[in-house]
Amino acid sequence: MAQSPSKFNWKVHLSRMVCAIAAGATLLSSPPQARAETLMSKSFSYFKVGGRTAEDLDRELSHRGPMTKATGARHPGATEIKFGGELTYVEKNGRCGVGTVKVTLHTKILLPRWTNRRRTSAELGLIWDTLAADIKRHEERHAEISRTYARMLEKRLQSLRPQTECEDMQALVTKTTQEVMAAHDKDQLRFDIVESKNFDARMTRLLTHRMQQNTSAR
Repeated sequence: MAQSPSKFNWKVHLSRMVCAIAAGATLLSSPPQARAETLMSKSFSYFKVGGRTAEDLDRELSHRGPMTKATGARHPGATEIKFGGELTYVEKNGRCGVGTVKVTLHTKILLPRWTNRRRTSAELGLIWDTLAADIKRHEERHAEISRTYARMLEKRLQSLRPQTECEDMQALVTKTTQEVMAAHDKDQLRFDIVESKNFDARMTRLLTHRMQQNTSAR
């Protein structure tokens, strides 16, 4: 792509925790005001678990659940989070600022699917349905947290003040991106810690509620 020797118009690819800079974006003759766009998508996939007892399900989830890099262990569900995007720099009045910002986010939620759900006792079926619903809610919340930070990153980058040199602007963009991603990771970890501490009480409450619903429906 063409680049004028008198102007800088850098393209930035935003990735999780890292901002890699690549020169050579389309030349802008009249630098626009900073514009931002957040593109988000979400998908689901499933892994199968077998077994016909509670012990079987525990073992299947431990052996077949997705492995996460953060913990190095398998879990009953997981959410893959990928940030990306593009950012352009433009020079105006002797200063270098942000031209356009496009932040992208794709979340892929991985959930368990029990192949023997229809061939089990009503009691175990109730427990599984309650657990599966809670796993889905948990992973959906991870995706929601990421969406919040994608919008935050867009706004933070869009609001950055122009710098004297584009290299300085580049450094500021990188620093801002890393700060937002670090805060995102801490928020996700904080959520997992709270959820883990409350798991037993939450499941007891949810199971009691479902049993009461089933009783009243008869």
